[in-house]
Amino acid sequence: MSFASKLIIWYQSEGRDLPWRKTRDPYIIWLSEIILQQTRVEQGLPYFYTFREHFPTVLDFAEASEDELLRLWQGLGYYSRARNMHKTAKIVAYELKGEFPVDYDSLLRLPGIGEYTAAAISSFSVGESKAVLDGNVFRVLSRVFGISTAINSTEGKKLFQSLAQDLISTIDPGTYNHAIMDFGATVCKPKAPLCESCVFRGECAAFEEGSVALLPVKIKSKKSRDRYFNYFLVEEDGLVLMARRGGDDVWANMYEFPLLETREDLDLETLMRTDEYRFFFGSTVVEPIGGITKHVLSHQNIYARFFRLPDAKSVLEKKDTWHYFFLENLDKLAKHKLIFSFIDKYFKD
Repeated sequence: MSFASKLIIWYQSEGRDLPWRKTRDPYIIWLSEIILQQTRVEQGLPYFYTFREHFPTVLDFAEASEDELLRLWQGLGYYSRARNMHKTAKIVAYELKGEFPVDYDSLLRLPGIGEYTAAAISSFSVGESKAVLDGNVFRVLSRVFGISTAINSTEGKKLFQSLAQDLISTIDPGTYNHAIMDFGATVCKPKAPLCESCVFRGECAAFEEGSVALLPVKIKSKKSRDRYFNYFLVEEDGLVLMARRGGDDVWANMYEFPLLETREDLDLETLMRTDEYRFFFGSTVVEPIGGITKHVLSHQNIYARFFRLPDAKSVLEKKDTWHYFFLENLDKLAKHKLIFSFIDKYFKD
């Protein structure tokens, strides 16, 4: 029995029941695929339902404001995904007359759609024979076939892409792609894989050689950069001072508290002596709120501290991106995880 046949038979009895697998609508499939990038199914599922409810068609998505999209995206991270989705929706709605592309090559021309997503949408919607290649697939193929070539090397990408395409079912490529991703997510897991019940146990090179935990091989990425954020909570008569980030850094155009970034983690006394602090707050003594919070991003580690100013008059100068909002309206602002998590704890406890 072929590799593809074994996978599909397993999937037909063990595959997960997920809502986007019950449609061939490329728009709905696209929603699910982008939301699930870098995101576990359990975390992404509520977002999928929310976006499908708010934007039942690609035109609805195109006509939404970026602020609304970012607000609904809160908590998913990698916010460039939402911005690229907005660009794609506008192209489909206004340039392609609402017809979402379904062929692989056309999908690749849209913002935020790479080889994996194009293969997924084209195979799931119209059965195009294009193999998906994500972390789950890399893991299954490297273990079953005993491949130690690094999956993020140029050689490795070519090798795995060729192998994946050779293995795909030509009869039902969509089901095959669903099957191999599900198999990697639920059986051939990164940690504690279910080798004892695996349908490939008798032919898995990694299992036979005792190298399951060593595969797949991945070249380590560059060292992450450390950044130190000092946030200042300013309240006045039910209003909260918020700052909108610029468009050329992490969390572009999202809202947070006024921020002073430093090159290292400073104690309060040293922070108060910096020129930037003195320019905005003079000699005002602020009150620390909790300790340091670490937030990990791709290639960046954010170390955040929060401080409370005694009153709004302590703010001597304001940046043109700092504005007051009523507390009850903060939920309407698109905020990144560091900020909305703080707000949930500080204002709602």
